[in-house]
Amino acid sequence: MRIDAHQHFWELGRFPYPWMPAGDSPLKRNYLPGDLQPILEEHRFDGSVAVQAAQVDGEADWLLALAHDYPFIRGVVAWVDLTSPQLPARLDELQKSARFCGVRHIVEDEPDPEWLLRPAVIEGLRELERRDIPYDLLIRPSHLHIVRPLVDRVPRLRMVIDHLAKPLIRQGIFNGWAQELEQIAEIPHIYAKISGLITEADWRHWTAEQLRPYVQHALQIFSPQRLMFGSDWPVCKLAGSWKQVLAAFTQALGPQPAEVREQILGTTAAQFYRLR
Repeated sequence: MRIDAHQHFWELGRFPYPWMPAGDSPLKRNYLPGDLQPILEEHRFDGSVAVQAAQVDGEADWLLALAHDYPFIRGVVAWVDLTSPQLPARLDELQKSARFCGVRHIVEDEPDPEWLLRPAVIEGLRELERRDIPYDLLIRPSHLHIVRPLVDRVPRLRMVIDHLAKPLIRQGIFNGWAQELEQIAEIPHIYAKISGLITEADWRHWTAEQLRPYVQHALQIFSPQRLMFGSDWPVCKLAGSWKQVLAAFTQALGPQPAEVREQILGTTAAQFYRLR
């Protein structure tokens, strides 16, 4: 099974997207399942995992409705208010859908760099842990130092680091990020997504060779069993097409046995999110 483990849908005006780039941008239009489905079919992908882009309750319900109408959406990683007293009731509702497979918060935009360690947030994450709902970590290199303290507080919560924590590829910075990620990879239930890398490089002049050290390092420290491919479509369109993302991933990964490629291209995601 081949799964695009990280992509988004949105309709402008339906939900607020405060991160939307200013000025002319390929992102300033609606992106819906009908736009993605033929791309996945062309490249022989069996499905995708839709990941939240707006931090409002309505988006989760909308994404789950889309997943009901489009079976290729195998899972939905939704936003929930981790600090809300109504969190258990909200999760009860979401878990009625077989397509609900995880939770994410846009931590990278929080002014407090240690937002994840706030007591109210930890209590919410413990609710996920009790229910065995995995959590997507959307963080940057400056947040990597809090991952181990976070694991100490929620030791059984399965987590995946989105976009390899957004290494500073454009600036060519490898050290620091590499060592901290290596320490995190020692934790067996922490996974990582090879996704969102071309938008961390120079949007106009990136090459797969520039991505290669970051991808190879992740492969070495996590192993294929804890790595998954994600296109980050349509955000990737700031720097390249879905097809270019896949080609860059393939080139940066380099020659690998078929079973390694298939593991990263789908098996890991299916197992981590327990896709049906």
